[in-house]
Amino acid sequence: MQEKDARQKRFEELKAQAEADDEERKNSSNSTAPVTMEDFEADWNVSQFWYDEETSRALGEELVEGASEGTNVALVSAPSVFVKLKNLMKDGLVPKCNIHLLEYDNRFALFGSEFTFYDFNEPLKLPAGLKGHFDRVLVDPPFLSEDCQTKAALTVRWLAKPSTIGDKPDRPDRIGSREEHPRIIVCTGERMKDVVDKMYKKAGVRCTGFEVRHAQGLSNEFRCYANFESARLRWTG
Repeated sequence: MQEKDARQKRFEELKAQAEADDEERKNSSNSTAPVTMEDFEADWNVSQFWYDEETSRALGEELVEGASEGTNVALVSAPSVFVKLKNLMKDGLVPKCNIHLLEYDNRFALFGSEFTFYDFNEPLKLPAGLKGHFDRVLVDPPFLSEDCQTKAALTVRWLAKPSTIGDKPDRPDRIGSREEHPRIIVCTGERMKDVVDKMYKKAGVRCTGFEVRHAQGLSNEFRCYANFESARLRWTG
């Protein structure tokens, strides 16, 4: 009980701080106090399973590698990567860029303008300004169902820059710049492979050998899919 009260107090302090300096938070390196996923208790009842530290960092680094201050990055239902990226940018460990979290859990609204409420049941019910806005997108659909995966994929298509989704990249090894296709990363259960292959085929997304791990542990085997390769993300099929 004391632990829960302490976490709630910490959360209220973070919320008050965020409301006070929302303009400064638009530059993700200006946060005055680090926020970690320990400040947000996962709720398994709504399919919340945070990545472990190593996975969050690896995915964040892959997503923003080669990015610039003008690069727009969306994290869809992946708050642990969003929080990790904020801290990595604050510490100067990854390129500074514009990151945005789309998430169902309103606790993350403490990030102000960097947060948008997102319900996969209404995949396109989002602010018009986000349409075709993002150079990089990472998505982790909350449920391992074809319905959820399909709707999340519609969201990714809607968010990504118009010239990127619809044509398979000619040079997937060179993906990442603003002039080419954006980096698309999909993290989900192994049994969703057929759905992912179908929904992201034109974007060049393929299964990689990267192991996605969760802090709480999951019995479902997870896979990472991407439309680019790197030393960590190597296509397996």
